[in-house]
Amino acid sequence: MSSELNRRSFMKQSLAVSAGGAIALSATGGTASGASAVRVEPDSKATLPKGKIGDLEVSRILLGGNLLTHYTHSRDLRYVYNLCAHYNTEEKIHETMALAEAHGIDTLSIHNPPGIVDMLKRYRQRHGGKMKWIICPIAEITDDMKAYAEMTKELVDNGTDAIYLWGVRSDPLCAQGRMDLVRKAVAIAKDLGVPSGVGGHDLNVIVQCEKHDVGADFYIKTFHHHNYPSGPKPEELRGPYQEIPGYWCKDPAETIEVMKNVTKPWIAFKVMAAGAIPPRDAFKYVFENGADHCLAGMFDFEIAEDVMIANETLAAVQNRPRPWRS
Repeated sequence: MSSELNRRSFMKQSLAVSAGGAIALSATGGTASGASAVRVEPDSKATLPKGKIGDLEVSRILLGGNLLTHYTHSRDLRYVYNLCAHYNTEEKIHETMALAEAHGIDTLSIHNPPGIVDMLKRYRQRHGGKMKWIICPIAEITDDMKAYAEMTKELVDNGTDAIYLWGVRSDPLCAQGRMDLVRKAVAIAKDLGVPSGVGGHDLNVIVQCEKHDVGADFYIKTFHHHNYPSGPKPEELRGPYQEIPGYWCKDPAETIEVMKNVTKPWIAFKVMAAGAIPPRDAFKYVFENGADHCLAGMFDFEIAEDVMIANETLAAVQNRPRPWRS
């Protein structure tokens, strides 16, 4: 009984602190006490090997944006989205970015729902953060490319270091044969003077971009094995990409084969299948099988261990089927 009372007491106190903190954060724009705990100390605790995408130096591990935008891909566990939103307040996101920098992660990749770019700018302005941004505009793709061009320019004007075409846009464009629009999207960012890439969930995106030489400087492509409990079953893999539940890389073996011949830098994402694959397993798989960089969604308390694992993994990688392209 006493342990149950202690548990209840702890939960009540925790909920009260959480609720009070959320109110204070809302009222102060992200800082409950007025004196931020964020301390930016780049590379002070660890280092990571780096590569280059164009002239942009990028750590082998990048900080993934989905946990920062609270889009956790937690399948049917709907409460996790809300839990993430309550944990990753703006101040906590800034702390996470500072901790990432301190461990040698110098770049993040994120899409741009409302408010995200302003939040990233405040990290630079308030705390002196140096984290680089690789962002995919969420604007609709139309024949005149007007909305996409405007959003891309706004992102670059606000300090974005590289742009890529969102996989949500590129998957259907490549399936429909609209490579003219993919090429235009790539050109828009290049004309603004930043590295310009293409993201994709469907391997066909990479195949078509290479076939039609759209001029991308890099690719961001999903990559993970299927050896996890909620991975796709063989019968599910016969369906179209969009109809297969619980996975983000339909054809990992084929992805390895296709990417062997791609000379542009490759950032692998969804490497842990949204938390279903442990980091040590995920990092080993993607780096040994050809990815140049690995995009990893991390909470603040995971960063130190994940960087340690990444460093150990990278030091042990030998005989890759694909040369380092970055």
